[in-house]
Amino acid sequence: MDKAKDIMSSPAVSVKEDQTLKETIKLLAEHRISGLPVVDDAGKVAGIISDTDIISYSQKINVVPTTNLSGWISPYTDVSELATMRSGMETLHETTVGEVMTKKVYTISEDADAGEVARLMSRRKINRVPVVNNKGELVGIVTRADMVQCMANL
Repeated sequence: MDKAKDIMSSPAVSVKEDQTLKETIKLLAEHRISGLPVVDDAGKVAGIISDTDIISYSQKINVVPTTNLSGWISPYTDVSELATMRSGMETLHETTVGEVMTKKVYTISEDADAGEVARLMSRRKINRVPVVNNKGELVGIVTRADMVQCMANL
């Protein structure tokens, strides 16, 4: 059976807690991904930041007026709200990753088998699992897409 190290994306794109959400949003868009591990100076996983975290935070600070819980801008947004949105975007961009990230992170050893990774993702309802070495340092990440690719290769 495949191990996490065989199916993970490596190196994992990551950010640090003191980086801004503006930098993070650019990385997410550039790499066409929906989440990133957050690492400390020693390369150990300190959290996870996802597009869901960013959208939820933007709603809390009223960056994006919405008419439902989907998190997307309503096509009926009043033009007068654009100045408020601009101010909110500036606040969002200046916010650090550490203020928004999910701090409870489930990681997996690079030697864990693919079934263990799948069970963890299913049980915890998570979309990505950082993979760490025996020193606890980030070496990769297994995403849902990686799991699908693994299944397709069986």
